[in-house]
Amino acid sequence: MIRKFYFLIVVISSLLSFPFILRYLIITKKSNFINNIYFNLPVIINNKKKCRNYDFLYKSLDETYSVSIINENGTLISSYNDKILRIPASNLKLFSTAYLLNKYKSSKNFKTSIFRRNSNKYYLLGSGDPDLSYSDIYKLLSNISYNKKINLNIFEINSKYYWPKGWTSGDKKFEYGAPITTLALNSNQSKYENIETLKRSIEKYLFNKYPSSSIKVKIVENSKKFYMKPSIELDSIRSNPLLSLITLANSESHNFTSESLFKNASNTWNDNNYFKLKNWLRNIGLNVANSSFADASGLSRNNRVNTKLIAEFLNKMKYSKDFSTYQSSLSIIGVRGTLAKRYSNSELQGKFVGKTGTLSNVFALSGYLFKDNKSFVVSIIQNSENIDRDTTFNLLKNIYKLEGCF
Repeated sequence: MIRKFYFLIVVISSLLSFPFILRYLIITKKSNFINNIYFNLPVIINNKKKCRNYDFLYKSLDETYSVSIINENGTLISSYNDKILRIPASNLKLFSTAYLLNKYKSSKNFKTSIFRRNSNKYYLLGSGDPDLSYSDIYKLLSNISYNKKINLNIFEINSKYYWPKGWTSGDKKFEYGAPITTLALNSNQSKYENIETLKRSIEKYLFNKYPSSSIKVKIVENSKKFYMKPSIELDSIRSNPLLSLITLANSESHNFTSESLFKNASNTWNDNNYFKLKNWLRNIGLNVANSSFADASGLSRNNRVNTKLIAEFLNKMKYSKDFSTYQSSLSIIGVRGTLAKRYSNSELQGKFVGKTGTLSNVFALSGYLFKDNKSFVVSIIQNSENIDRDTTFNLLKNIYKLEGCF
């Protein structure tokens, strides 16, 4: 009877202590197994602690700023206007590139391929490789054999999906606002190159190679890929691996790359809907109820998030099995990417990895700040007609210099 009593005590004690042990393991990140489970659960462990010395830093900020700071243990230690929805600019890429890593291995490649059906029907199909060149196209075309009649269908998306909603007519005139297409020569950086010029170049190549053949080159909507079946893949060009591509998207803030990668991962080449990104964030526990996601790059002015969401997301990414890959893709202050020219040869050099976001009337800075051998999450956004980047970077420096919490 006594044994049963002690056994019952042990069982009850274990049940009562289990939530505290689990919480401890999650906060301290002691178990990779538990970390991965927590990352994929639709919950966020919210801890708050008031650090008045951090809050004092906001005395010089006006209402156009929002700030969130989370410490090593996942505790929100300081915030300022952190629930106000802001335009995040390229800080939006922090979400979309993480979505990619959740879908694909970091070694994943994307193909541009040529297919053949019967003896004289060919199909050219791309996947938005940002480094695709004419030499790649000609290599694929070299697989076309002589025939009296040669038919080549070039698959491309409908032009109404070239740009996400919220990209301005002004943006579309520049390289950073290039159209997002599946067959994009050098990321569509040249306004003189498009699917029609590609078609003419292909026609010229084939006419020169087979002058006696009857050659038809046709552009077909990407949504009609079923025309290919049955067919065989003759050859393909593979993109750089995903790790290289998301580093281009995050570190160098390359809009085309972030958009084309997301289109592949979400299977949305034939629409401009980004609900899958929002749903994924909701499914891992983030509160996105009032947020708006209009693209994958942050160029759209229809995007709306708050710094609390960004900070909580970056903190939860620490539990992802892909975190080291994700973190390695970010800019490094004073070293690499869009942050390379800030605080080089200073105590802050190399101590912050993250993402900038820049549009007219918008500046954002979010990422991981390393201080006292600990990793803090910092998210700062300013939406204003009078953007002051120096104030944002000075705030980051002052956060780095603070010691303790009181």
